[in-house]
Amino acid sequence: MEFFQLLLSGLANGSVYGLVALGFVLIYKATEAVNFAQGDFMMLGAFVMVGLVNPEYLGINFWLAVPLALLIMGALGYLLDLTVLRFMFGQNQTAVVILTIALGFVIRFVAGLIWGHEPLSLYSPLALGDFRVGGVVLSLADVSVIVVTLLTTLFLWQFFQRTKLGLAMQAASQNQMAAYYMGIPVKRVQGAVWALAGIVAAVAGILYASKGTLDISAGFIGIKAFAAAVIGGFGSLPGALMGGLIVGVIEPFASRYLPSGYSQLAAYSLLIVVLVFRPHGLFAQVRTKKV
Repeated sequence: MEFFQLLLSGLANGSVYGLVALGFVLIYKATEAVNFAQGDFMMLGAFVMVGLVNPEYLGINFWLAVPLALLIMGALGYLLDLTVLRFMFGQNQTAVVILTIALGFVIRFVAGLIWGHEPLSLYSPLALGDFRVGGVVLSLADVSVIVVTLLTTLFLWQFFQRTKLGLAMQAASQNQMAAYYMGIPVKRVQGAVWALAGIVAAVAGILYASKGTLDISAGFIGIKAFAAAVIGGFGSLPGALMGGLIVGVIEPFASRYLPSGYSQLAAYSLLIVVLVFRPHGLFAQVRTKKV
């Protein structure tokens, strides 16, 4: 039974990693840039939900607050692109990466200024129950994280495959100038991508906060999510989810069976192995770039 308990815990944590990794992939698919502030977006989305729901703040009903939090984070993502990132259009992607790293510091500072640096808990109905199947205890929060992550991944995959906006995003990622000359409003498409990444970050943040306490250091989960995206295959939505699940499952088993201190290295050791033997990732969708 211990095996299944560790597996469930790993899948729940890995689902959060997978959701943050999906944000990395979304930005990369549309702009070929890596948003290293995605973990901090997740943290900010969780704090926005705390501000909406907890009685010491606004005290809104949880289920009414969820769409509000998604809307706020989507609007923040779009405004970030409109006011800052749009001026980087056509510039070297390295400059965008550096900008997102700086943005992460700004988000952590603002979150600490508003909500403080002490751990907070989200008043979430998802954290109020658990049930037992055989000898395995299933928490409602863990099950909710896994189910919502699977549904979100399926939605995004269908979005990119079957909608005009999703196809336009992929065209822009292939070649921004060519897409622009073909009539695709590249700047507005990129704004939509950043809004979508903000919404996905909010979903991850709400689920993360439902599982335990929250503080501004939660944004550093983005480092593990980035490793998950690379392991799964940067540019692949299912790969991002699978990479997150792999990293999540490795952690509790490494903590249980490896000496203290070594468990934190397990996921990054796997990342090195994947980069050496399969640099495109385990589930990469390798395509020739069209110019």
